Amino acid sequence: MSILVSKFCFGILFAAAYAQATSVLDCLDANKVPYVTSSSTDWTAYQIPFNLRLPFEPAVITVPENEAQVSASITCAAAASLKVQAKGGGHSYASFSSGGQNGSLIIEMENFAEITVDPTTFIVKIGAGQRLGNIATEIYAQGKRAMPHGTCAGVGIAGHALHGGYGYDSRKWGLALDHVVGLDVVLADGTSVYTNATTNPDLFWAMRGAGDSFGIATNFYMQTEAAPESVLYFVADLSASLSSAENAATGFEVLQNWSFTSPDLTPNITFGTYADFTKSFIIRGWCMDCDEAVFTKSVFPGMLAGFPGYVPTVQNLDWITALVDLAGENLTQPLGHLYTEHDTFYAKSVVSKEAEPLSHASLVSYWNYLIANLGNKQWFSIINLYGAPGSLINAVSPDESAYSDRDSLWVFQNYGYTGTEPWDPTITPLIDGMNNATIVPQPDGDFGAYLNYVDPDLSPAEAHLEYYGASTYDKLLGLKAKFDPGFVFWNPQAIGTSMAL
Repeated sequence: MSILVSKFCFGILFAAAYAQATSVLDCLDANKVPYVTSSSTDWTAYQIPFNLRLPFEPAVITVPENEAQVSASITCAAAASLKVQAKGGGHSYASFSSGGQNGSLIIEMENFAEITVDPTTFIVKIGAGQRLGNIATEIYAQGKRAMPHGTCAGVGIAGHALHGGYGYDSRKWGLALDHVVGLDVVLADGTSVYTNATTNPDLFWAMRGAGDSFGIATNFYMQTEAAPESVLYFVADLSASLSSAENAATGFEVLQNWSFTSPDLTPNITFGTYADFTKSFIIRGWCMDCDEAVFTKSVFPGMLAGFPGYVPTVQNLDWITALVDLAGENLTQPLGHLYTEHDTFYAKSVVSKEAEPLSHASLVSYWNYLIANLGNKQWFSIINLYGAPGSLINAVSPDESAYSDRDSLWVFQNYGYTGTEPWDPTITPLIDGMNNATIVPQPDGDFGAYLNYVDPDLSPAEAHLEYYGASTYDKLLGLKAKFDPGFVFWNPQAIGTSMAL
């Protein structure tokens, strides 16, 4: 009897799911919205996420060509009780651009590809399907303009700029998010609006930091900067310091003290360290429009004073060459489903605060852990300088947008991977251990996390606290009720997720 009941119940559920899918496709057809489904010949190219560890299966992927079709995608999904997320570059570490679950409607933004710089204001209009390398190339071609943004050319502008957007020029220029001066947005009810600091200012505030929860940005309007005439791209091999955790920690502590006290650290300079399982340990960064002789003979040695046996290199590059060298790939990248770069990985972040510099105990613990795991699996750990005196990242008021890390000093990215191979689950606790090795020895550190390195293993409550903090999250929760009361825009850590569940 129970078997018959279970079969009957399954039949009801299957029928309901089929009816739901049929309903949304009928609606999309009626509104002439292009889409692909699992029966489409090019489904895999559209469906596959950047992070192969989290391959969620959408119910349908729409490929709109204009805002009206974005609007119809949203209203058709809402009518069929499907959750919605946009896919710009698709680089979400948690595959939230695939919905973060099976069965969402995904809006592929590849047809929104404009890059046009206004020759008077130097504000660039960027379609939400564009990638960072294409943008950098095109805005430089249209007047030698530049913007702060990440190093990887294939990352999409949309998720990157809506949730932060750090680059090697960010201490001088701020984040990509700080250069957003306007947005075209389609809301949960299908309405298309323009938002900036004076028009729909509440929406503008929320989109810059939590855009995945409030609307679909179709176009970005971003203020550009005059590209520097030259960039000193500096690298030093610090692997000699890995002879002991004490040596590596002491060297980093000297570097941290230098960052707070040296007049040589100007906003033109930013840098980070990189260590990996192969015993590689380097520092690298940029000094924009700097005197090469002064930097090489005075500034760089001061930075490296705590690291014995360092091997430095300084190159004087033009702007585009500096971007290419940092990216390690061609800046020109295909859009949407034509992009074929993928990885299988798990990543976590740590944001340390200027008010609580990394302690010696924390640094020794971190380096002990890394040294103990040399040769164990495949991983890397990056620590980038966001703060210190003169940083424009932290000069912006924390109330100016929903981005909350305006008191950051260092941002860690701890990343374990298998490439195209099947996932090795033992990497997950290894990466968790990197975070713990930094945080546990410094219980008063007030550590947070960086939203663009989104961690799917955080509960909604943990994510909301670590990414936003209580006061910012409370304000976002109120605006969610205003702009998306039906929780149409959803992923496992979206604003209001715990309430919706």
